[in-house]
Amino acid sequence: MSSKRKVMDCRLYPSVKHCSLFISGTEEEVLEAAVHHAITAHGHKNSPALREELRKILKEE
Repeated sequence: MSSKRKVMDCRLYPSVKHCSLFISGTEEEVLEAAVHHAITAHGHKNSPALREELRKILKEE
């Protein structure tokens, strides 16, 4: 397991809600939390395409 922490800033993902959620943790933790958030808060469908788009905006902490 990688010890490098990743972050996701919802402001970097285009949204009509202008969400400001910020998530930090391991890459897999952040990706899973971001997918859950995208589905529940923004109405996205869980798909490989969604995961790939979210993975692209992961940044190192």
